[in-house]
Amino acid sequence: NVTLFFTFWGLNALRKSDGKGHNKNFIEKMFGAMMPKGARKLPLSTMNMLGAGPAMIKGIMKKKHVDDLDTMIKKSQKAGVRFIACTMSMDLMGIKEEELIDGIEYAGVGTYIASNENAGTTLFV
Repeated sequence: NVTLFFTFWGLNALRKSDGKGHNKNFIEKMFGAMMPKGARKLPLSTMNMLGAGPAMIKGIMKKKHVDDLDTMIKKSQKAGVRFIACTMSMDLMGIKEEELIDGIEYAGVGTYIASNENAGTTLFV
């Protein structure tokens, strides 16, 4: 069993590319405008080099038959991986449930900790 818990900036990987939340205050709207919408919009490399870095990584991924993050998320969900979005982080950043992709669970960090109580390995990145 695999459970992935997404907090703060990690939530951007779960955002819909066209998702808009309703009833947001000014700060929440600003967060929404500044953050990437979805896995395809996340920066692929911190070594941008005027755009050459991400292009090189994408080329290598294609050559090596490595899926992009969006495809990996979909395949993981299909394989039964649980995706949990941190409700506290969502609240602080003004992210609404309707802004995230389908198939996501919503819970606090206590749920994540409880789900790993008997785990052989726990990684928190």
